[in-house]
Amino acid sequence: MEQDKNLTAEIQQEETLVGTIPPVTFDEFTPPSYEEWKQEVVTALKGGSFEKSMFTKTYEGITLNPIYRLEDQEKITHNKTYPGMESNLRGANAGGYIHKVWTIAQECDGKTPAEANEMVKYELLKGTTAASVVLDTATRKGYDPDKAEVKDVADIGVSLATVADVEKLLDGVDLEKFEIDIYAGASNIALLAAVITVCEKKGLALEKLHGAITADPIGELALDGELVRPLDEYYDEMAHSIAWAEKNAPQLKTVVVNTDVYHNGGANDVQEVAYAMNEAVTYMRAMERRGIDVNTFCRHLRFHFSIGANFFMEIAKLRSLKMVWAQIVKNCGGDEEAQKINLYVSTSTFCQTKYDPYVNLLRAATQSFSAVVGGMDGMYVKPFDHCIRPSDVFSRRIARNIQIMEQHEFNFIQPIDPSGGSWYIEPLTEEFTEKTWAKFQEIESHGGLLAALESGKVQAAVKAILEERFKNLATRKDRAVGNNMYPNMTEELLEVPEVDFAGILKARKTDLEVNVKVRDNAYVEAVLSDLGKRDASELGSLIADAEKALLAGATMGEISAALTGSAQGEKVEAIAPHRWTERYEELRMRTENFVAKTGANVKIFLANMGPIPQHKARADFVTSFMQVAAFEVMTNNGFPTVEEAVKAALESGADATIVCSTDATYPELAPAVTKGIKAVNPEMKVFLAGAPSAELKEICDAAGMDDYISVKSNCYETLLRMQKERGMF
Repeated sequence: MEQDKNLTAEIQQEETLVGTIPPVTFDEFTPPSYEEWKQEVVTALKGGSFEKSMFTKTYEGITLNPIYRLEDQEKITHNKTYPGMESNLRGANAGGYIHKVWTIAQECDGKTPAEANEMVKYELLKGTTAASVVLDTATRKGYDPDKAEVKDVADIGVSLATVADVEKLLDGVDLEKFEIDIYAGASNIALLAAVITVCEKKGLALEKLHGAITADPIGELALDGELVRPLDEYYDEMAHSIAWAEKNAPQLKTVVVNTDVYHNGGANDVQEVAYAMNEAVTYMRAMERRGIDVNTFCRHLRFHFSIGANFFMEIAKLRSLKMVWAQIVKNCGGDEEAQKINLYVSTSTFCQTKYDPYVNLLRAATQSFSAVVGGMDGMYVKPFDHCIRPSDVFSRRIARNIQIMEQHEFNFIQPIDPSGGSWYIEPLTEEFTEKTWAKFQEIESHGGLLAALESGKVQAAVKAILEERFKNLATRKDRAVGNNMYPNMTEELLEVPEVDFAGILKARKTDLEVNVKVRDNAYVEAVLSDLGKRDASELGSLIADAEKALLAGATMGEISAALTGSAQGEKVEAIAPHRWTERYEELRMRTENFVAKTGANVKIFLANMGPIPQHKARADFVTSFMQVAAFEVMTNNGFPTVEEAVKAALESGADATIVCSTDATYPELAPAVTKGIKAVNPEMKVFLAGAPSAELKEICDAAGMDDYISVKSNCYETLLRMQKERGMF
């Protein structure tokens, strides 16, 4: 009772206090103009260039302003709409995620059908909402394990060859409740037929089969550089898969435009979207020539994009591509439903790092958040060790839980287009869209995406952006924590478990041998022969023919071979996958391997001059600079005289000495230290920490100074040169 009285008294006191406080207004403040704000910034820069300091140019060629105001979007019209209406900029669904939450499509990369099956079931039990499986390279290319290159079998995913394999993969998986999500490569005919066969055995109504069993022949051509069959034949197969799905499994996607090949090649976001739109239009035209109308094609099409590191640019990308696709479909005669893009995303492999890999968790969190804000239909958050080793229970759990928390703890399913109306994002989306459309038209003017790939224009454009990214990372204009900045010298690389690939291959070959023994081989050969001579005029019939071959005991690889026959495929220059920190990782690994083999390292002695406050800033800078390559840095608390510094440097046995102090003391100290060292040991390199003035550089050069390490230095090239001089390669 006493507590209740005290609480009542406190409430009354607060109400009385609130009543005496006048309402707060901002009438006394006059909104500053842009020019007034700019003048304040110019003053704060103390002579620095406003244009160079305050504007940021992105890889997309978009210059980001230092401040965005209401007037920056007043002339924009694309956002004067509502979610689920017109351009689809604000999302295809009026209710956003509220009534249709995005699919959690965590990929499973088990090596065998049984292992992948256990992995899928566990993921579905723990919150994943799609049975998403990664195929190994051999299966994706259409080869059985006994016909494929050894390195391609069970390399990045599951090895599949027979109906029995697919049956084992999907055993106990409720495909009426959960989506299926498998990318098959350039052709999905054999896999689609195998899944259908399994579904019919299980008594699953095919009209309830939903998700995606997709093919992307142009994407495979760009990635691998070749196809075993002409693209026209893949287009024929694509038409068959669409026609079959439209009649039997209308909720199933059978075509995907996957931009990972461009993203992992280093492309910028504008290139990714433009190439995706060009590829989709290429497929659309090919399908129309084969009797598949625009609306039917769009019902069975999925787009897949990776989400990169530029948080706001990725939001603009996702919003923009929905609008661009809607306009393309509309102008091709598609209805409102066809204009709604089916969009799946994944966090970026390109941005993952092998060193300091737990930072990949932070990258995945921000990338997935930008995907949610930008709007999509499904997402795969890649485990933090994705670029290092096969995922395990722990890494998959963390990746999966990022999405689960976003949906159920952070309540991200509630806001509908939360960035709509943003003074920053709306102008960014507008400019992104303009540049994407210009790039799309440029590719069309070259004859389309295929012609641009054949001429090498796409490859050259992607490579140019990749080299720009590498350059900015080399000079540390771009920063990768734990790699080109702030390396953790106590870190040990994650342990990569040994995988018994030889045992897996042997078991897979044994399974195929058993399959050959129990089937009627003469009948299988006849069925495969008929498949190779098929009449493709009746759309959809190819699926039934492939299913017939599978039921007879034919393998998926044999079906692919029958479809190929003696055909000759396409060839272009492949777009190789990369990661932005791969060069720095090779740099550090080279040092670590050299140390492990020889016990020696590049030794750096810091000639710290004067008390700690005098040299600490630059000593810390060059220490981090050199440790990027895992060099041994010998530090100290400073030397009061040049003589003591020279003596210690010579006695250290270091490969190089770096003089660290202040600009004010360098003219007196740096040349003297350099002369002292060179007089006794001319082979020892001497560097200066900092960018010298012209006068100081002239004096230091005359004294024998070898180089200057500053924020403008090319970190990668400097360290690579020192490794070469040390004989590391």
